Parts: sequence; C-alpha cells; structure tokens
Amino acid sequence: MKKIILFAMLAVAGITASNAQSAKKATSKVAKVEGAGMAFETETIDYGTIAHNADGKREFVFVNNGTKPLIITNTQGSCGCTVPTTPKEPIAPGAKGIIGVKYATDRVGAFTKTVTVTSNAEGQPTKVLTIKGTVLPDPVKS
Repeated sequence: MKKIILFAMLAVAGITASNAQSAKKATSKVAKVEGAGMAFETETIDYGTIAHNADGKREFVFVNNGTKPLIITNTQGSCGCTVPTTPKEPIAPGAKGIIGVKYATDRVGAFTKTVTVTSNAEGQPTKVLTIKGTVLPDPVKS
C-alpha cells in the first residue's frame, strides 16, 4: 500500500513539473514591434572547451518579431578568425532566420569574439552577438 501511495505521489509531482515547464515556454513570447524586428534565441554562443581544429560552425537563430520584412545588410566579425554568413533574402514578419558563424579553431586558447549585424530592425539597426570558448592544444605525443 505504501508503494502505491508513493508511486501516485511521484506521478503527480512529475506531471506537475512537466506542465509547469511547458507553461513557462508559452509565456516567453517575443514582443511585437512596428516595422522590422529582430529577436534572437540567444545573443551569446558558448563553444565550451573544444578540440584543436574542431568544427567551428555555429548558428544564431532569430525571428522577425515585427510587422515589416527584415533586411540584414551586413554582418561583420571582430577579426578574420570569425566569419559570419548572412541571409540574402528579406525575413518575413514572424519568420525565422539564421546567421551562421565559423570560428577558426586552429587558434589555441580562450577566445571571445563578436559579430556585428546591421539591418533595418526598428530601434536596433546594429546588434552585437558574441561567441566564446576555449580551443585545447593537441595532445602531447610521447
């Protein structure tokens, strides 16, 4: 009998926790703006600790939370080791877009770099995104 009660309590707690998480996601909607808008899922990508010459490609995902098409006119990395890619077509209102970034992982050590995005977004014609992490040296061969 105790096992049945314990199981029922755990089931109720699990259902309650999962419902609370889904409700939390629903309330995190992005505010609409007049004109073009640009709301990123995250403005910082942490590569963590990665191996020397590992895949340095990552993506910044955003949504046009405005009422007009978003046009990204330029993306610029803070140095030659950070190469961004820009969507060529306008991003329709409510549509998602991706800004790709490739970091040159042949450079060993900690890094923090930025990508500056220039667009027609209302209130934020330039947006600075950040990448960071640490590239490990190759293991020492004995």
